[in-house]
Amino acid sequence: MHIYAWSVLVFLIFDFFTGNLSANPIQELEQRTGRHAITLLVLSLACTPLNTLFKWSEPLKRRRALGLYTFMYVTIHVLIYVDLDYGLAWSFIVQDVIEKPRLIVGFLAFLMLIPLAITSFDIWKKRLGKNWKRLHKTIYLIAPIVVLHYAWSKKGDLFALQGEIVRPLIYGLIVVMFLILRIPQVRKAVASLRDRGMALFRRRKAQTETSP
Repeated sequence: MHIYAWSVLVFLIFDFFTGNLSANPIQELEQRTGRHAITLLVLSLACTPLNTLFKWSEPLKRRRALGLYTFMYVTIHVLIYVDLDYGLAWSFIVQDVIEKPRLIVGFLAFLMLIPLAITSFDIWKKRLGKNWKRLHKTIYLIAPIVVLHYAWSKKGDLFALQGEIVRPLIYGLIVVMFLILRIPQVRKAVASLRDRGMALFRRRKAQTETSP
């Protein structure tokens, strides 16, 4: 996880300073940082379902780091847009955002991620108490917004199934699946099936070992 997150950034910086980007380097940087941001976001959302499905606790230990890496790439993504692309010309940036819905939802997702990143540390868990969990559950609202921004950025239409929709559709389906697994009734049913499957496996294994 750490190797992936930092190596991608190193390659981005290397490609930028060596001129190893496309004819539109800023656009490529925006696309690559955006793609890695949504990938890390999906990986962070996968941690709880992996624990639910397989009783695998290790991903839960990586969830915070994945979330912070997601925010790091989102921040870099935004900085490339406002600085490298528009040179901090805020009047043009505001006009561009107002005219393009994909930018509105993109900035909305970024603003919603800021309090999650700030309060991701243990000290904030103690200060916020039960409100900490409520705050961080907003990630399940942010994730679909990010997918929508990504789909619009790829000039695709998920609803009409037109344009460049393969990657956004894959990310969207994964996010929907993870959201469904967060529903208490579904989560309980999946955990029950998992426990039954594991019990059946253990019984068959024991029978195999004891049979002549």
